[in-house]
Amino acid sequence: MKAPVNVAITGAAGQIGYALAFRVASGAMLGPDTPVNLHLLEITPALGTLNGVVMELNDCAFGTLNQVIATDDAKRAFRDCQVALLVGARPRGPGMERKDLLLANAQIFSAQGRALNETARRDVKVLVVGNPANTNALIARANAPQLSQRNFTAMTRLDHNRALSQLAEKTGTHVTDIRRMTIWGNHSATQYPDLTHAEVRGEKATTLVEREWVEKTFIPTVQQRGAAVIKARGSSSAASAASAAIDHVHTWFHGTAAHDWVSMAVPSDGSYGIGAGVIYSYPVTVRNGDYQIVAGLPIDAFSRQRMDATHAELLEERDGVRTLLG
Repeated sequence: MKAPVNVAITGAAGQIGYALAFRVASGAMLGPDTPVNLHLLEITPALGTLNGVVMELNDCAFGTLNQVIATDDAKRAFRDCQVALLVGARPRGPGMERKDLLLANAQIFSAQGRALNETARRDVKVLVVGNPANTNALIARANAPQLSQRNFTAMTRLDHNRALSQLAEKTGTHVTDIRRMTIWGNHSATQYPDLTHAEVRGEKATTLVEREWVEKTFIPTVQQRGAAVIKARGSSSAASAASAAIDHVHTWFHGTAAHDWVSMAVPSDGSYGIGAGVIYSYPVTVRNGDYQIVAGLPIDAFSRQRMDATHAELLEERDGVRTLLG
């Protein structure tokens, strides 16, 4: 066994947090030879429920679970943490505009960014799951000036996985037959799931599907899948979101497969014409715990328009919380 890794999960008593905690504790995220110390953060009124989660975690007797801390103190939760999964966020309530939601969550992620800055390990890997994830990651990053901006990412792996599933179903193949899927931009309905560079069993995906299916079925299905899940089950994606968070961090630690990439929302650096100042989803490869944006992909006019549209939404979100970005 390796030394234990400190993993913080915020909103740990919520639906996604609940689905996530047990899989992290079981070794699914970091591997069967890596023990974890779980640092579970909740708001004070939810501590009773969180204690029930802790009881269940103990009752599972996971071989990879070393210790559990349950707290309502962000500084304690993030102390010496090496992975921070920022799940807890304010959901949109009745009559709330998107701007209201942004501002409500901005307060949460500002405070969490400051706590990370003060007590987390300097090499902490931060994944923001709580929506609006890209801009929440931007806010947290801005409030943690002593941490590298590369420590902060937002989750578009769920969208990536949804796109894999849709293409596999359409082509009568398995998700493991598909490589080089890409999600560009924001984790929202403006995201752009891109098949241009994808391959299915070594063949270009665009030669296996109709252009009309891509534009009228594939793209809107992936973009609106979250809303479809809410309509079907009466609440938002939980198990699939937790699974995608596991995938994201597992890849960040263990790397991408040869000749493949994954989608991660990371600080923009000018790649593909997306200026610095937003957290934007790119195709990335990962080696030795560090990601690199895939460079030099040809971008056609169809893709360019959609990449710019999701960028514009991110700029609008950023402007709505500019006062909290320092």
